[in-house]
Amino acid sequence: MAWPGDSAAFPGAADTSSRLDDLLIEAVFSTGAHIGMVYVLAADGHLLQMQATIGFPATIARTWARIRVHDSMPIAVAVREQRLVWLSDRAVLAREFPAAALSLPYDFALAASPVCAGGVVWGGIVMGWPTGGEPRLSRRQLDVIDSICAEMGRLLRRASEGGRPVVPSFPPRVLDPVPAHRPGSDACLTALACLDSLPEGYCHLDAHARVSLVTATAADLLAANPSDMVGKRLCKALPWLDDPLYEDRYRAAVVSHQVTQFTARHPDGRRLSFQCHPRLPGITIRITPAGTPETAAEAADRRPSVIGLHDGLHLAASLVQATTAQDVVNLVADHVMSACKAQAMAILTWNSGRMHVVGSRGYSSRGLEGFNGRPVVEAVRWARGYDEGKPAFYPTWEEFERTYPDAIRIDDMGAWVLLPLVAMGRSIGTCVLAYDRPRQFSDSERSSVTTIGELITQAFERTWLYDNRRRLAESLQAGQLPQDLHEFPALDVAARYVPATPGMDIGGDFYDLIRLSDTLAGAVIGDVQGHDVTAAALMGQVRTAIRAHATAGADPGEVLTRTNRLLTELATDRFTSCLYVSFDLRRRTASLASAGHLPPVLSRPGGPAEIIETPAGLLLGIDPDAEYGTTDLNMPPGAVMALYTDGLVERPGLDLGDAIAALATRFAPTPGQPLPALAESLIEHTTNEQRADDIALLLLRTTPVSP
Repeated sequence: MAWPGDSAAFPGAADTSSRLDDLLIEAVFSTGAHIGMVYVLAADGHLLQMQATIGFPATIARTWARIRVHDSMPIAVAVREQRLVWLSDRAVLAREFPAAALSLPYDFALAASPVCAGGVVWGGIVMGWPTGGEPRLSRRQLDVIDSICAEMGRLLRRASEGGRPVVPSFPPRVLDPVPAHRPGSDACLTALACLDSLPEGYCHLDAHARVSLVTATAADLLAANPSDMVGKRLCKALPWLDDPLYEDRYRAAVVSHQVTQFTARHPDGRRLSFQCHPRLPGITIRITPAGTPETAAEAADRRPSVIGLHDGLHLAASLVQATTAQDVVNLVADHVMSACKAQAMAILTWNSGRMHVVGSRGYSSRGLEGFNGRPVVEAVRWARGYDEGKPAFYPTWEEFERTYPDAIRIDDMGAWVLLPLVAMGRSIGTCVLAYDRPRQFSDSERSSVTTIGELITQAFERTWLYDNRRRLAESLQAGQLPQDLHEFPALDVAARYVPATPGMDIGGDFYDLIRLSDTLAGAVIGDVQGHDVTAAALMGQVRTAIRAHATAGADPGEVLTRTNRLLTELATDRFTSCLYVSFDLRRRTASLASAGHLPPVLSRPGGPAEIIETPAGLLLGIDPDAEYGTTDLNMPPGAVMALYTDGLVERPGLDLGDAIAALATRFAPTPGQPLPALAESLIEHTTNEQRADDIALLLLRTTPVSP
């Protein structure tokens, strides 16, 4: 039996990549789609990279080439949740994925599906259809997608297991089964003869927007030589058509698969009408005169832009959603580098007069050593072209060196753009775009890059301030948690703290283990209301108060009563849930009291785990006269108690009681099982999720007293 991917199984398929191309083309034509993309999941499981596309212009493919798995994009959701995502029209796309709709504001339907094999996700495919058809995919279309995805999954899995994983290149390959033909070839002469007899002009663009055919009438209307046009992108062959508005009409025709039209002014003043008729792959353009010549007042100054209109909107929308400095680094690397045609980038920040590399792409690791830890290079402020706080363009090393005489040339780059990063009115770093050879920057490039720089600066300032506040809160919180847990001769203990997913707020969860005597121990777990520095500071006050009252000999109910009184006197306007348990290791008993905290789960030898219901006292800090009852339990040798915070069990749409019951079901300690391993098993199902809350977990097991 031939294995998928073998040349014997697929005649003409040279390798996995070419077979993926064949399968993508088959999926598009078999389902009646006009757009197709295949993505491969990177080895780290965090990035989807486009391997190839059909029906998508190269300029759009570059924008969608790299998608983070946690992005709010259709293919990311399909891979993350391992399900088909179906968006029937533009309105649904805008409602579900506004950022995607902003960069592709056209009428089309879209489906995204994961590519899986062996229970593992290897990538995904995206397909598009013209709107106006069926509101949902047919059974046959779904079967084709399932079959193609399964076969792609087998190919990618086999390649990976064979040590030859598919690593997509950038930019992604744009598939075009119809090659370009130059006028004069036998394949073109008949078509040209037919079309030349028509009164209007025609030209055809392939999947790369390159001219593959020009009729004589079209050449006359455009006042251009066909041999100078074929093989070039239309906007390069005719620079007066290099305009974002015309690019938008071309994109609209390709993506929506509907006829679009625009009028352009020829340099000699004539107005020409262009009708874009899409086909797969490519587009046929009908060219006719459009009436009276355009006046100078009617013709605005249409300068080509480094980054397209909708690409810019997509970048702006993505930067607005960035929550960490690393998010900004990823967006600059994924989108700005390709738009600006840079070969390398680095985002540097200053700290105590020295440079620190926040993130980079394209530079060698050895080259980055020239940045990291070096003193900040000062500019010659009177150098030509230098304007502090403004983007700076250096076409050659000589010009760069005149402004920064102490700079080191890294990786032999030949031209640079420096985009300043500012926060709270002071310089905090720079974004470096580097080119591998000298380069002159046009006025339009400088204008576009300056606009991009402003977007990057605003996003980086916001995330830089957020990261600094978060680091401060995390440092404060970490200082409030015990670094080491006390050891007791008859008690095993394990604790875990898992912060919320980066980009979420800092949590206020805490735990502690208090040594009351050789045979008495106190365990506490709690959650302070709020997700900020104030919550982290209050967490320390609560922990200190509980420790003081517990060591003074108060029982659990009295410990919480006294702590509650202190918090109400402080008038913090913050509430705290808390569970305090005292263990008598000689008598094998436990006493506990709760201030609105989740109930503990207890597993005794020989029986199922049970949820320990305790009198539900008020949260700490509400009523100074609140009292808290105490519940007593037996703790035979081998009994294990789990204290936890809501981050371990709460899920959107899941009833809290059901969530706690599910925890009790999977809480099944085995004799001799190390508690750290048990803790890992309880939290491992949360590690791949976006967590809006942190997790604190404290496990305690009574053991026989050593003789």
